[in-house]
Amino acid sequence: MQNTLPRLFRETVQNYPQITFQMYRIKGGSFESTSYKDTYDEAVSLAGGLMSRGIKRGEHIGLISDNRKEWQRMDMAILSLGAIDIPRGCDATIGDLEYILSFTECKNVVVENESQVKKILGIKDKLPDLKTFLTLEDVSDKVLEEVAAAGLELVTYNQLIEAGKKFNQDNPLAVEKEIDAGKPDELASIIFTSGTTGQPKGVMLTHMNFIAQLDEVDERIYLYPGDRGLLVLPIWHAFERSVEYVVMSQAATLCYSKPVASALLADLKELNPQVIPAVPRVFEAIYDGIYRQMRKTGGFTLRAFNFFVSIALFHSKLDRVLFDRTTRYGIDKRWLQWPAFVLPWLICYPIKLLGGAMVFRKIRAMLGNNFRGAVAGGGALPPAVDKFFWAVGVPLVEGYGLTETAPIVAVRPFARPVLGNVGSAIRGVSVRVVDVETGKPLPKGKKGRLEVKGPTVMQGYYKKPELTAKVIDKNNWFDTGDLARLTANNEIVLCGRTKDTIVQTGGENVEPLPIEMKIQESQYVTTAVVVGQDQRYLAALIVPAKAEIENFAKEAGITYKKYEDLVKRPEITRLIEGEVNQRINSKNGFKMFEKINRVCLLPKEFEVGVELSAKQEIMRYKINTLYAKEIKSLFK
Repeated sequence: MQNTLPRLFRETVQNYPQITFQMYRIKGGSFESTSYKDTYDEAVSLAGGLMSRGIKRGEHIGLISDNRKEWQRMDMAILSLGAIDIPRGCDATIGDLEYILSFTECKNVVVENESQVKKILGIKDKLPDLKTFLTLEDVSDKVLEEVAAAGLELVTYNQLIEAGKKFNQDNPLAVEKEIDAGKPDELASIIFTSGTTGQPKGVMLTHMNFIAQLDEVDERIYLYPGDRGLLVLPIWHAFERSVEYVVMSQAATLCYSKPVASALLADLKELNPQVIPAVPRVFEAIYDGIYRQMRKTGGFTLRAFNFFVSIALFHSKLDRVLFDRTTRYGIDKRWLQWPAFVLPWLICYPIKLLGGAMVFRKIRAMLGNNFRGAVAGGGALPPAVDKFFWAVGVPLVEGYGLTETAPIVAVRPFARPVLGNVGSAIRGVSVRVVDVETGKPLPKGKKGRLEVKGPTVMQGYYKKPELTAKVIDKNNWFDTGDLARLTANNEIVLCGRTKDTIVQTGGENVEPLPIEMKIQESQYVTTAVVVGQDQRYLAALIVPAKAEIENFAKEAGITYKKYEDLVKRPEITRLIEGEVNQRINSKNGFKMFEKINRVCLLPKEFEVGVELSAKQEIMRYKINTLYAKEIKSLFK
């Protein structure tokens, strides 16, 4: 395998020139496609255009765009010259853009459209190094005038390609020589974290950081030349970016969709992909949609669905125990359980098959005829969602990683997944669990802080040596900030984040994530955020599921003028409190001090860029600020 990304791409192009590389929607709604060779040729033209403008090895180039075919081509053009891209999405705030582009001293910024041009023009005085916009779309004459008035230059994507063709004609081997000159330890990208804990940090990732994970991932998440991967994640994010390189390395096809249920389901039907990588919230949305549709249908159909799901869940649990697919922390004698478990397994098996024929095949059909499996990453996958898809026969595996590890650390294999963990570390990567206080390695099964070591670990935080030193020790162990246990088979079981740990006045340490995921199993809850730092008890901010709450109100005869008024009604508060108490109790494995004493219902859904990060994780520090009044009221 090649040791830089452009050489890896070139090798795939040489071996599979006519296989489709990208599929994307065009105006009118239909999908269009381009081959590996055509994509590579365009990337080389773009690289020639950048060279004609004096772009050199090591230069920083901003890349502000959402998912689209041009992103991958521009990324490869930048990397081919040894330049370094600084990616971000169109939803980036003005504050983030100001910080990132000024901090990295970008002279050239690739932007998706004139909307992004205007956004950056508004902070031009804060970006003294900025010289040129490179736009993926054409812009209006008015915007061109505004750019010129600001003393800047604007070059469109098509203009860059034409300039590149001329440059390459005059300098036929210039781009290829730059590709050959690339080194694996050169920086490929500085990806700024989405800032769930404060100011974004620039993660410096080399070509080798990205490529090292390709050594084994294609054995666990395998694709064949021409297979399709349906992509819905923000393309600037480390997970999505790594996914694109995984797809490319296996000569498969990138199919661009959106993380919107209606668009995603339509694209699944039309494209018939083999693999879907996405954040857990996408699979939660599909899971919730299935249950919502069943409740809406009601009657015998709902009763049959619930019956077959309960049997399938029970049978799958037996199956995992009998065939060693459950998380284990020590060596046990599974064969002793066979006499007790095999009979109910045999009894439930034909009922599960009947459920598959009557109900589950319709769910599987939603994912297309070629579907091989889905990969959840970028956040914790709720156990209820995990178990449901397993039970109905939809292969869904969970992976784990961070931007700082480029990002893949571990992922369950399609071939033999084990429930309750995120798989073992990929080849070449080492992991260990250490005591949070002393830093000493802990034995398997003990909870502590997870550390990672290997070729995927970042070079450090850009211009932040003091922060780098805090997370990477002298022996190159990287502190992930995650709490975890290691199983008997070296699989990783995640237990929460060290920074999320709530410390109560009684000295109890509480991990909020398992509590939140359990509460969110309720049909009436969209999002739950547990609070209680330095308090005697725990409370929760709850975003109710609007449609379900309105249906409940209708059936209960509750009248209201606005939804905001409905959420304040005592009947709705009692409903949610009942749902919380039903789930957070000792029967479900929660301790007394983990009980939720009070709840506050929020009428507004959480939004990306406000309460949620780009990969739809809760930004707790923002929650504490935005809802300070509500949190204070919970502890009066």
